[in-house]
Amino acid sequence: MTLTQAEKAAVVAIWAKVATQADAIGAESLERLFSSYPQTKTYFPHFDLSQGSVQLRGHGSKVMNAIGEAVKHIDDIRGALAKLSELHAYILRVDPVNFKLLSHCILCSVAARYPSDFTPEVHAAWDKFLSSISSVLTEKYR
Repeated sequence: MTLTQAEKAAVVAIWAKVATQADAIGAESLERLFSSYPQTKTYFPHFDLSQGSVQLRGHGSKVMNAIGEAVKHIDDIRGALAKLSELHAYILRVDPVNFKLLSHCILCSVAARYPSDFTPEVHAAWDKFLSSISSVLTEKYR
């Protein structure tokens, strides 16, 4: 799934804003995930999943750092996230559908924080970008 130049520009522009609040957005997105899709909690039995917990904030930060790497390497997302893909497929064995669920929660969190910037075109670009990340993270399952 190839992003157009306009879509890449939209992703990078919003990321410039998201990056300033990435940790909070990451934690909020995980809170949305666990609240909306409680079955995803099974991968985190050792975490305190209460709102604002240290573990939730820490993992949210990791998620957003990975997205930041994908933004930095938007023309080679596969290469940028290769190790993360292997980790999730071979070690953690995360159900691939969970990446799509988390992507949706990230979209909601970003849209809620930046409603005037999150136009339909930006939404579509971010949806495609996060789908590309999900695809990369699940390709080792095949």
